[in-house]
Amino acid sequence: MSMTQTFDANYHAKYDEMYALLPFGGSDVRTHYKAYAQWLAQQPPSTMADRAAEAELIFRRVGITFAVYGDKDAEGAGAERLIPFDLIPRIIPSSEWQRMQAGLVQRVTALNRFIEDIYHEQAILRAGLVPTELIARNSQYRPQMAGVEVPRGIYAHIAGIDIVRAANAQGEGEYFVLEDNLRVPSGVSYMLENRRMMMRLFPDLFTRHAVEPVAHYPDMLLETLRASAPAAASSASATVVVLTPGMHNSAYFEHAFLAQQMGVELVEGQDLVVRNKVVYMRTTRGLQRVDVIYRRVDDDFLDPQVFRPTSTLGCAGLMEALRAGNVSICNTVGTGIADDKSVYPYVPEMIRFYLGEEPILSNVPTWLCRKPEDLKYVLDHLPELVVKEVHGAGGYGMLIGPAATRAEIEDFRRALLAKPDGYIAQPTLSLSSCPTMVESGIAPRHIDLRPFVLSGETVRMAAGGLTRVALQEGSLVVNSSQGGGTKDTWVLNAEAAGVPSPELVQALGGVVQQMGGRP
Repeated sequence: MSMTQTFDANYHAKYDEMYALLPFGGSDVRTHYKAYAQWLAQQPPSTMADRAAEAELIFRRVGITFAVYGDKDAEGAGAERLIPFDLIPRIIPSSEWQRMQAGLVQRVTALNRFIEDIYHEQAILRAGLVPTELIARNSQYRPQMAGVEVPRGIYAHIAGIDIVRAANAQGEGEYFVLEDNLRVPSGVSYMLENRRMMMRLFPDLFTRHAVEPVAHYPDMLLETLRASAPAAASSASATVVVLTPGMHNSAYFEHAFLAQQMGVELVEGQDLVVRNKVVYMRTTRGLQRVDVIYRRVDDDFLDPQVFRPTSTLGCAGLMEALRAGNVSICNTVGTGIADDKSVYPYVPEMIRFYLGEEPILSNVPTWLCRKPEDLKYVLDHLPELVVKEVHGAGGYGMLIGPAATRAEIEDFRRALLAKPDGYIAQPTLSLSSCPTMVESGIAPRHIDLRPFVLSGETVRMAAGGLTRVALQEGSLVVNSSQGGGTKDTWVLNAEAAGVPSPELVQALGGVVQQMGGRP
């Protein structure tokens, strides 16, 4: 499908999550934000500033940081930074969430079916719905996985799907899927810590709002991982480990946090060994068999016998154990073929092909620069478009045409002409905005959302996700590596209005226990 048509001007109209524009001018607070807006109006600016400073201090003490590879500390390692946390939550009403959740479950189910098909029957290729060369020549396709059976046919056990909202032709906010992250999606620890922080700073808010909990996510994750255990292992007692590249990885805090929350071991490649196609973990009591590896290491570094021979981050023999059915790797090797940006435009066809359903959530219209007609359109409209590397991540390797200099545009023009199949392009959506605390006060800033979808015995998710916010005025780049921040994400339970949040009840119970039972 060629995406060379002209889009309606209203496609770029602004949409604010908290305020609705009125037909004859002005704005009004949206219904699901009214209780919060009344509370916010009563808060002195000095109080909010004090709470923001308290949050930063606590995050710094706990060590909730990420490494920025472009910035170096005195020892040459990636500089550690806090991800800025904004106190004003992003609120989603129950009706919107239910539709989004249904769309995400549908999408991830189809993506898992697609990955299984690609490494087995390749029916979708034979049907001509996805170009064969797009897969065969793709660096994310792993021929070593061809014919390998995995438990339940699930490849992407943890998916982070990036959602944006923009105004459609009717001026209404519509959710779009911007990207599918199926390899080693990150950010869920910030979702959990943001909620903890909001409950610590503003417990009264959780008595006024029936906010769906997210604290049970680690339990859901552990159940999902155990459900992927090989047939020879009992899912209830399967030994799970989190495999990290080490403390210098940008997401190391998250690796350690999730291992601790699930009550499983955090290991590095040197802690594992393969004997007779079985994976073991070295412990002080000797070798212990490992059934499930929640890996936070890219494919290329997992097994030096199969992929990059110089890698010390993985363990020799892992692929042999995987192919023998003696260990499960989550997400499974080769899932990157489904989150490649050049494959993304075909997800709606996957949903129709595998599920016989129409997509609930729409893609952002996308031009594939490997197509001559799409390339011509993109080259003619570079100042208007967002251009991305198909394997890019973290906001790198991207051109935002309206914000780019003439030199940057010409650099991308040359790159497109040299390697057109390495890029896609999309319209410059005006992402929805949400009130955000900035130096000058409270101002609108653009946001996106990354919900986390877990595929085990069933496909499910915690109600919420990681809301990322572009803190620079006018910026559309929300990535933490590019200076973005985060917000707590509230999904309201309409049926429990006025009932304290279950998380708050649990948290207050913990406080009472710490005080020796005294309220």
